[in-house]
Amino acid sequence: MTIQNITTAKTVRIGCASAFWGDTGAAAHQLVHGGNLDYLVFDYLAEMTMSIMAGAQLKNPEAGFAPDFIHTLKPLLKQIKAQGIKVCSNAGGINARGCALALADVVAKSELDLTIAVVEGDNLKLLQTEVGDATEMFTGETIPTELTSVNAYLGAPSVAAAFAGGADIVITGRVVDSAVVVGPLVHEFGWSWTDYDKLAQASLAGHVIECGTQATGGNFTDWHLVRDGYANMGFPIVECSADGSFVVSKPANTGGLVSRDTVGEQILYEIGDPCAYLLPDVTCDFSGVTLKQVGEHQVAVSGATGGSPSNQYKVSATYLDGYRTTATFMIGGFDAASKGQVVSDAIIERVRSLFKLKGVSDFDEVNIEVLGSEATYGAQSSAQSAREVVVKIGVSHQDKRALGIFGLEIAQAATAMAPGITGLVGGRPKASPRLCLFSFLLDKSQLDVSYSLINGDDNSSQSVAIEAGGALDHQVVPWQTHDVTLLGDEVDVPLVELALARSGDKGDHCNIGLIARHQQFLPYIEAALTPAAIKHYFAHMVSEHTVVTRYQLANIKSINILMTHCLGGGGMASLQIDPQGKAVAQQLLAMPISISQSVLNQVKGA
Repeated sequence: MTIQNITTAKTVRIGCASAFWGDTGAAAHQLVHGGNLDYLVFDYLAEMTMSIMAGAQLKNPEAGFAPDFIHTLKPLLKQIKAQGIKVCSNAGGINARGCALALADVVAKSELDLTIAVVEGDNLKLLQTEVGDATEMFTGETIPTELTSVNAYLGAPSVAAAFAGGADIVITGRVVDSAVVVGPLVHEFGWSWTDYDKLAQASLAGHVIECGTQATGGNFTDWHLVRDGYANMGFPIVECSADGSFVVSKPANTGGLVSRDTVGEQILYEIGDPCAYLLPDVTCDFSGVTLKQVGEHQVAVSGATGGSPSNQYKVSATYLDGYRTTATFMIGGFDAASKGQVVSDAIIERVRSLFKLKGVSDFDEVNIEVLGSEATYGAQSSAQSAREVVVKIGVSHQDKRALGIFGLEIAQAATAMAPGITGLVGGRPKASPRLCLFSFLLDKSQLDVSYSLINGDDNSSQSVAIEAGGALDHQVVPWQTHDVTLLGDEVDVPLVELALARSGDKGDHCNIGLIARHQQFLPYIEAALTPAAIKHYFAHMVSEHTVVTRYQLANIKSINILMTHCLGGGGMASLQIDPQGKAVAQQLLAMPISISQSVLNQVKGA
């Protein structure tokens, strides 16, 4: 009998069990028991999350991390140890060591041999001699005086080093979202930090799964294809090869959908220039990415390339800027939308008159939205005849007492103003600190990034060498105009018939990723969605500072649109109902697009 030597190329399976702080705790159980994983990762952080954690730490110095991580892992630690699964998470937020110590206490009580590492160096606030000092910390720029958090977006070297140093669980503070995937892959495959194409593919793998079920059918334009699985959505898994290519899937017998479209939407989510996706370890070019359906709920992803990173970290900071509060109530009956606007205006006018009597300055900002009347659509609204609406009045002020005056005047509207007012949500509104976000760049040489084993053989801090990078010479790829075939039979159809779309935020900026449903639709979409047309359509959102930039991704029939300064400050600073731009793509999908009826018929008949 002849025995053949069969060599199976090594792959690494990584599952993501959290897309944000507050995601379901059931995901980790699903992946540990049904994912056949090598690594389990959790992504908890976003710009808004850092603001929330900063607010929590103002009340309790021991807070500032995601306790959900501890609660979720505790009942799974025995299985994680038995299967040899390693764990990586940015749950540390702005208090990474506190998070690691809390988990170490749980591990010690479980009597399991699991070594925990904490990555540190991102928290610049710890470098200040006194919180609240007016300082120009390394930047030459004036920084707001009352900082609540200052964190650099670290890369993956410290994560890889911590696993190489013997860690089973690595906890970080603010790292780029993809670092919790890139670090394990560099450790497992022994890549160099100059293997830029592999690092770009690994970064793309991290980007695809960082938002959990958004890669497996969640937040998908064609939601009707997925709705039957909403109650048991499958969380994403990437199976990665040594060349950087990977396959996206989900656990068997779970809901959701893994297709080129669901993965494609996620690739476009919250990016700017796809030819220069800037990360601390690599500059990624996603313009050549290809997606291939290789099985049911399996999509192969390849084609990302990389180049040298810059020699700077992005730093995100939060600071206090007065106070904010929101009043929310329902109005029902005829002319509900009109009544809602009149009542809101009257409440604000009444409070302003009281401010004058008491010698109080005016509001910093007032934002009124009559929800149910398609307020977020601006001039594109078609629901002014709604018979029940929810009125949301958001206000901000430097003086907390002024917002107390506002809160006292809301309930009076129920008996003094229009009929049908009811349902004051949450009772009398209370003021809370308004946390604002700003970003700057910092030379990598200014930070000492390290890891330490909290409960291992050597608990001393180990500094990690970081590649300095260099100056970027990336050139913006010019927009390629494609001819539109005019046959004289043009009709207007809503964009949703021609494209898929997803939107999200980066601070005060919003990106909208579009995927044409068919290659023949793309020229018509590009012709219609000019920067001027987009600004006009979103006139209710944009400001004089707004710039609209479009980017093309030909391989996946896509356009990425970046619209700056349109979210009211974004995050915790914004008074808008949609401060993260999550519904902006849905609004754009209603935009009428002119296209040849013959082309539509040809595609539908194909």
